[in-house]
Amino acid sequence: MTVPTDLPATAGALRAAGYPPRSVKAEIRENLLARLGSGEDPWPGIVGFERTVLPQLERALLAGHDVVLLGERGQGKTRLLRTLLGLLDEWTPVIEGLELGEHPLEPISPQGLRLAAELGDDLPVTWRHRSQRYAEKLATPDTSVADLIGDVDPVKVAEGRSLGDPETIHFGLVPRAHRGIVAVNELPDLAERIQVALLNVMEERDIQVRGYTLRLPLDVLLVATANPEDYTNRGRIITPLKDRFGAEIRTHYPLTVPAEMALVRQEAELVAEVGDPLIEVLARFVRRLRESPAIDQRSGVSARFAVAAAETVAAAALRRAALTGENPAVARPVDLESVPAVLRGKLEFESGEEGREQEHLTHMLRRAFAETARTRLGGLDLQPLAEAVEQGHLVTTGERVPGAQVLAGLPELPVLHEVAVRLGVDAGEAPARIAAAVEFALESLYLARRVAKDSDDEGTAVYGA
Repeated sequence: MTVPTDLPATAGALRAAGYPPRSVKAEIRENLLARLGSGEDPWPGIVGFERTVLPQLERALLAGHDVVLLGERGQGKTRLLRTLLGLLDEWTPVIEGLELGEHPLEPISPQGLRLAAELGDDLPVTWRHRSQRYAEKLATPDTSVADLIGDVDPVKVAEGRSLGDPETIHFGLVPRAHRGIVAVNELPDLAERIQVALLNVMEERDIQVRGYTLRLPLDVLLVATANPEDYTNRGRIITPLKDRFGAEIRTHYPLTVPAEMALVRQEAELVAEVGDPLIEVLARFVRRLRESPAIDQRSGVSARFAVAAAETVAAAALRRAALTGENPAVARPVDLESVPAVLRGKLEFESGEEGREQEHLTHMLRRAFAETARTRLGGLDLQPLAEAVEQGHLVTTGERVPGAQVLAGLPELPVLHEVAVRLGVDAGEAPARIAAAVEFALESLYLARRVAKDSDDEGTAVYGA
């Protein structure tokens, strides 16, 4: 990142150009208000929180509060915290050569104060990009006070400085984020004695390192994430620290099927085409799992599950394309069968469900498919298709069956054109895409028990068997 050349390079030039010190919370407040006033989205890439979480977070930031996001795994808490970076100024002035990002006109460390007194308006200034003002720490049991706050630097002591000299301190993550944002993921996993070290930082704005009490008017926005289960089992946020957070905001999984689909489309890296009908099946599948008594809902069903499911379906389609030479690679309903076996390890089942995981997931997936079929094909008379299959027009599908072979088993039926239109496929498109629509209709008939299906161990199935 190249610093713009027209920015002031000394404290005197900075003062003359009009860059007064401003707290990070005031900076975020002003930039957020500007975004809201102009209609620009302050939260790019955040899906499903528009009317719930985001208004609460915006109010907390406007109030200047430190924030903890509370929610189950896979609800986008970390992703949301990282978007805060966009609310910082793109470039901010700092004293050149110091550990802390001190404003040249408002130094806070002993080194900064000494340099400012010695050099005055000639104090050298460099510019820090906002990407360097966001510090993130995953709370782990081995995290130490030195990691977060600081410790005595033995190298500086060995150079001959006195142990009583504040300049022997090596600052930790939080002080080095001065005039920036500190994000702590899974805060309850921090040992309680480590959480205590954050108390002074958040309220009194000083730090204590091995007997030093160093008054540092630190300017940080502290944000954190936590899982509700952590409050009672694996760990907890100590009461004094909870009291210092100005806002506790509850996150959630997407509340609607379209929001779940939009999230999958945004996050999944698909190696083959996966049509909206199959994405909807997966979205409904995940939502059913979140309501199932067989799943441990305290652990939750992460949004990453739906993303991984879509990527698995796309991979199954790509594998078939490689085996058959079909182009393009397009996912069909048969590819959904790969999801339960591959992804069941991402879920926590309730005790008593051992041995039934695959059965349960397959049942939920079929119900999700049936719901999607009713939504997509509701009101459409599929009887001609059912009769054609029952009268001997066998349709073969499977992981080694190309789309053209799926279509070869059926006569020309007007209802198939209507199915294609309902599922967003044009009649002139590649056989692989048309076959995906036709197979969707056949599978919906099968689940409605209007056609029979026979499967073998080779990954091949025949409708009308």
